[in-house]
Amino acid sequence: MTQSEINSKSAANIRRAHSVLESSGILKVLERAGCRVNIIGSLKMGLLASHLDIDLHVYSSGITEASSFAIAAEISALTGVSEITSINGLHTDEHCMAWHIRFTAENGEEWKFDIIHIEAGSQYDGFFERMADRILEVMTDDQRDTILRLKFETPETETIHGVEYYEAVISDGITDLDSLREWVRRHRTLPHYYWIP
Repeated sequence: MTQSEINSKSAANIRRAHSVLESSGILKVLERAGCRVNIIGSLKMGLLASHLDIDLHVYSSGITEASSFAIAAEISALTGVSEITSINGLHTDEHCMAWHIRFTAENGEEWKFDIIHIEAGSQYDGFFERMADRILEVMTDDQRDTILRLKFETPETETIHGVEYYEAVISDGITDLDSLREWVRRHRTLPHYYWIP
């Protein structure tokens, strides 16, 4: 694909993502439950490529397993939701419940919602929103094009995390897939950290 085709395909996926989010009913369930909802990740930053993922961070106070599962139960009843898995991080520094939802849109497309239900006012309240805002602030048009190209060039069978593309390109000037793979290999040997440019 040419860069123009890549950018057009990404823009189309972003438009569909917003439409799927609105029509899914998931936002309404979260808002009825009193959650503050923020779009984060590639959709927020205009960097959605071929993986049809929608990342949401949602916040409320006094989260328990029972209260978060009650929200997930409502989401599970929505048309199009076929699977929900969870990770309980309430007893970690992240103070959250993570929900991974498989959703089939009306046109048959398979989407994945990653919803992180976070205790309001805890350590990571707003952290990834600030990361997205900072990336948007510093990222050049050329870097944006490079990130999208690398995402589309990465085979479906290969897992490179969004933030790995962003840090490699923005901080270290990576421009090709082989160099990115080597960058990822090296960085995955480092102690875990959260990057903000």
